This record gives sequence, C-alpha cells and structure tokens, in this order.
Amino acid sequence: MPAPQSPEPRPHGDKLLEGVSSDARETWPSPTLIDSWLGDAEVDFEFRPGEDVHVHDDPEAQAAARRFRDVLGCFASGITVVTTISGGEPVGMTCQSFSSVSLEPPLVLFVPARTSRAWPLIQRTGRFCVNVLAADQEHVSAQMASKGADKFAGIDWHPAEVTGSPVVEGSLAHLDCTIHAVHEAGDHYVVIGRVEHLATTERDVTEPLLYFRGRYRTTDA
Repeated sequence: MPAPQSPEPRPHGDKLLEGVSSDARETWPSPTLIDSWLGDAEVDFEFRPGEDVHVHDDPEAQAAARRFRDVLGCFASGITVVTTISGGEPVGMTCQSFSSVSLEPPLVLFVPARTSRAWPLIQRTGRFCVNVLAADQEHVSAQMASKGADKFAGIDWHPAEVTGSPVVEGSLAHLDCTIHAVHEAGDHYVVIGRVEHLATTERDVTEPLLYFRGRYRTTDA
C-alpha cells in the first residue's frame, strides 16, 4: 500500500542514529558487499537452526546438523516479521528467533543468518520493527520468507510511530526499534534492538502463529 515515507538515515556516514551504539556500526557492510549477499536464495526464512551450515558430503556432519535441527525444532516459538524502509521501499523478513532481553533499558533481539538477503538492508538503516503475527497470518509469514520481488504485494501496512518501519496490518503487536548492537555468532548475527515504541492491536483474532517441529501451528492445533 502507498504510505508516506520518512527520509532514510545514513548510519554509515558521519553520524550515528540516536540510540545506536558504535558496536552496531562496526559490522555495517558496504553497499558492494550488500549487493554480493543478495544472491539468488529462494527463501529468507530465519527458521530451522543450522539449515544454512554447509556440511559438504560428510555423513557424520550431515547427521549432526540434522540432529541439531530436530532437537531445536522441539522448541515451539512465535513467528515475527522484521521490517524496515530501505531506499524508500519496504523490506521484510520472517523470523522465528526473537526474544526479549532487558526491561531497563528496553531491549529485544532477533537472530538473522549471515546469508539473509534482507538483513544487510535492515542493518544499514539502523532501525527495524518486529511484527508479531496472528494465527491467521501464515500467508504473511510465507510471503515475507519468499524470494519474490515484492514481499509486500497485497499486504497492508502503515509506518511505525518512531522509525517509519512497516507495521503489518493485523499483527498482534509490534515493537519499533533502533539497532543497539550487533554481535557475530557463528553462521548468524545476534541483533540487539532498543525499543523506541511498542503497541498491541485490538482485533477479533487474538491467537498467535506458532512454529513447532517444522510446521506452522496455532494454540488450537
């Protein structure tokens, strides 16, 4: 949907966004590197722990990776869509690995893979919004995880109050954040965000969209 856009900050310039630590700035990639990361990946879906690890043809390594994914798959979690505005266009990625971190200051985290196509764009803006999906938004999760040229086609959204990042209509809640810190963690990054604004949404559907053992679930299934 057309929506008014605020000017995009340039965190890699002379000034950092307010609330963004120098630790976050140190890992911002160059535009050239961003382009090289975009690649042709079919999904941008931060589920399946260890899915992106290249284990070659070693049967033992393959079995260990499969075991790791299967065990971690026993941990049921909610589904979020992490969004931002980059170059005047909405950017989004589906992410299972989201958690609260601190109340004072208010911090949350999510964990994108190094191979994520959306993460470099989110990182360079220095801001993001976490949308907590409802039980009837499986299609939103699937679309945001796809390689499709326009992940937001047919998905209504409005700008978040502070950063202008997309708030997906119908989501149960959203948290509008600036990047506080980014830490390397194996084949992923741990992104710490400072919550600048947050809200819940009043709607008929109040159940969350869940992910468990490789499948979408709801509290009724």
